[in-house]
Amino acid sequence: MNDTRPTPTIGANDILRFVLELFAFVSLALWGFLAWPLPWPGILVGILAPAFAILVWALFRSPKAVFRLDPFGKAIVEIFVFGAAALAWWDLGQPIVAGVFAVVATVSGVLSGRKELGA
Repeated sequence: MNDTRPTPTIGANDILRFVLELFAFVSLALWGFLAWPLPWPGILVGILAPAFAILVWALFRSPKAVFRLDPFGKAIVEIFVFGAAALAWWDLGQPIVAGVFAVVATVSGVLSGRKELGA
C-alpha cells in the first residue's frame, strides 16, 4: 500500500521546544521540592506540579493530544505551562533564569506559531 502522507520534518526549533518542555517540567518539580517545606507539602507539590503540567500538555498541546485545539488554544496552554515554570524560577530567587527561559520560550513559541498558522 502506498502512503502519500508527507513525512514530518524536525527542525532546530522543534528540538528547542522539546528541551523547553522538559526544562519546564523539571523546573516545576524543583520548585515544589525547594520552595515548600519538606517532607510535606514539599514532596506532594514537587510531584503534583509537574504531573499536572504534563497532564495538561498531553491532553491539549502535544502532537498527539487527546483534545484538538486551534493554534490560539494551544498557545494558551503553552503560556500557562511555560509561564508557571518561569514564575517558579522567579519564586526560587533566580530572576535571570526566569527571564532567559521566558524570552527563549516566547521567541520559540512565536516562531512555532507563525509556522503553524502559515501551514
